[in-house]
This record gives sequence, C-alpha cells and structure tokens, in this order.
Amino acid sequence: MRGKRAPRRKIDGDIKFNNVVIERFINNVMKNGKKSVARDIVYKAIEKSSSDLNIPPVELFDKVIENVSPSIEVRSRRVGGASFQVPTPISEERQLILAIRWIINAARNKKGHNMIENLSGEMINAYNNTGDAIKKKTDVEKMAEANKAFSHLA
Repeated sequence: MRGKRAPRRKIDGDIKFNNVVIERFINNVMKNGKKSVARDIVYKAIEKSSSDLNIPPVELFDKVIENVSPSIEVRSRRVGGASFQVPTPISEERQLILAIRWIINAARNKKGHNMIENLSGEMINAYNNTGDAIKKKTDVEKMAEANKAFSHLA
C-alpha cells in the first residue's frame, strides 16, 4: 500500500428516515453535486416501491440491499507468470458498496422511463430476487464458484 490511507468520513443518517445506508445510497445517486435532486429521486422511488409492495420503506430498502449484496467475489492474483481469478470473501462494507453500485447502474442502464420509475422497478425486482442487480450478483458468485480450485492461492 502506498502512502497513508484517507480517514473515513462519518456520514449522518438521511433527513427522512435517519438511515445511514439510505444517505450513502443518495450520495451515490447524486450527480454534479445536486443532492436535493438525488434525495427527491431516491425518496420517491422508495415510496413508490413500498406502496406497490405494501411494506414499510426502510424494511424494503434493507431487504433490497441484503438480496443484492454478494458474499464472495474473485480477485486477480499473479502467481509465477500466470494470473488467476481467486475467490475471496467480501467484507460487509464492500458488500454494501457493491450492492448500492449495482442497483444504481441497473436503474441507469434502463431506457424509456425516468430515474424514479427505473430505480423503483429495480428495487421491486431486487426485493423479489429478479432483475439486473440480482443477475450481476449471481454472475459474480458463479464466477467465484467456477474458480474455487484456485482458492488455496488466497
């Protein structure tokens, strides 16, 4: 590792639900520093999803993040002259980061609707264990499973 590691910034809970994970989600949705726009998008998407499924918003959001979070991933490791894809367990912090990133990217890659509807649809799909974010999770876990033979290199 080079130099010093940057200190972790403490993130307060969001203004509506006082939930740190939702605030981090808002920060990842935000583009060009427009936090109020990102908040509006996330809150409306969560409300729309929770009303469609008749579940409390925070409970829905926690379940979505839990469903999309991967438990294992592959990392490249160079041994001798060859690179191997070595399956490694993931920390809870990285699980959260990946889940947030995959949900947002899946919603952004959908065409035809606005971001609120895309994000809401992706949350509903993730709650039901379907959709693009869940597909990404299963692809990562299948890759790790396929390369289980190299786990001794970790």
